[in-house]
Amino acid sequence: MRVLSGIQPSGSLHIGNYFAMMKRMIEYQNNNDLFCFIVNYHALTTVTDGKALAGNTFNAAVDFLSLGINPDKAVFFVQSDVPEVTELTWILANQTPVGLLQRAHSYKDKIAKGISPNHGLFSYPVLMAADILLYSGEKVPVGKDQKQHVEIARDIAIKFNNIYGDILVIPEPDIDKNVATVPGIDGQKMSKSYNNTIKIFAPEKEIKKAVMSIVTDSTPVDQQKNPDKSVLFKIYSLFLNNDERGELRNRFLTPGLRYGDVKKELFGRIMDYFAPFRERREYYMNHREEVIDTLESGAKKAKKEADIVMEKVRNATGINYRKVR
Repeated sequence: MRVLSGIQPSGSLHIGNYFAMMKRMIEYQNNNDLFCFIVNYHALTTVTDGKALAGNTFNAAVDFLSLGINPDKAVFFVQSDVPEVTELTWILANQTPVGLLQRAHSYKDKIAKGISPNHGLFSYPVLMAADILLYSGEKVPVGKDQKQHVEIARDIAIKFNNIYGDILVIPEPDIDKNVATVPGIDGQKMSKSYNNTIKIFAPEKEIKKAVMSIVTDSTPVDQQKNPDKSVLFKIYSLFLNNDERGELRNRFLTPGLRYGDVKKELFGRIMDYFAPFRERREYYMNHREEVIDTLESGAKKAKKEADIVMEKVRNATGINYRKVR
């Protein structure tokens, strides 16, 4: 089974990135054909500082390696190192109805939040479709908010195949219902765009400040708390097994629980959980060439797969005029 997914290098990675996608991707590498990449073309929709984007791309690679991605088990690379993805994007754009893009929830949500609309933001799903279809991705681990983008990729691939023949693999979204959407400290989806994240590799004081800022209700200490409506409970649950989650639920339902105490516990859990990853990150930050070599090696592997698909696409669409007889 070919599993494929990517992450934007638009800033520091946070626990939402990790639990919604990265952790699952790292687990998939043991028993699947995994393609994992950093989607720096996508980041151009919001990042206009070239130096920042370059730095974020490198840092995202370091973060992935630190968190456990193994380049011997997975094809790990940077999106722009295989430029065929932009060629496929244009070809697919010609089979993508405008109405399909207008219905994209993510685009409408970002515009509603005040992000300036542009063509890149609007056509983001086409580039994401190219990311998936270029490497014949079969299963795409995503958060609930990205499910529609995979469905759009399916629609585009089906339409392309109906016109040109059975060329593109039709992908399926893979969503972990337990972490379909990770809430941010304000209760919205955790996102760098909303400035509501808990960063994985931030200084300890910054992480503690974020945790202590998690929104809670005004229920008095001597009354039960509702875990199903608690952002704090949902975030803490990410770090717990089923038994521990049940114990935490009982504590919420028992009068006397203080939110401040739970936040302090959560902070400790976060620091303990990511401690070994923070140590590995320090190593990679001090071995820059090793990281770059790893990415270049991964890009070569990815390009071999991309070339197979693009030859079929170019032949079918007539872009490869040399094949005419």
